[in-house]
Amino acid sequence: MRTVIFRTIAPYLSALMVLFSVFVLLRGHNAPGGGFIGGLIAASAFAIFGIACGVAAVRRAIIFHPMALSAFGLFIAGLSGLPSLFLRQPFMTSQWWYIHAFGVEIPLSTPLIFDIGVYFVVVGAISSIALALEERESD
Repeated sequence: MRTVIFRTIAPYLSALMVLFSVFVLLRGHNAPGGGFIGGLIAASAFAIFGIACGVAAVRRAIIFHPMALSAFGLFIAGLSGLPSLFLRQPFMTSQWWYIHAFGVEIPLSTPLIFDIGVYFVVVGAISSIALALEERESD
């Protein structure tokens, strides 16, 4: 399925899907979305890009090994529980900070940090599986 049209449109479609996955990630807890579904959308983008342009192109595009992304995500997700321990609350109790920048109040929270960790875990794990399957099929 490596037609000229598919190979031409796949990089643009993948970039748009990754951008949408970040939007879904940041929507998070207050609306439908979050780290898991955002990660699935991004991993689907990498799979489409891999089908169109080959596994080597995907590995160059994501720079890091997919399982390293998963390990980083797991570390970030675990790290998100530490602020509650410093405040003598149960582990993973939500903490909120409000940053004022350019006249706008930006809420930051530990659930957002946890979602970012989940995003990286899902992107890394699913991309690793998809790339392994695509490499196997091309042999």
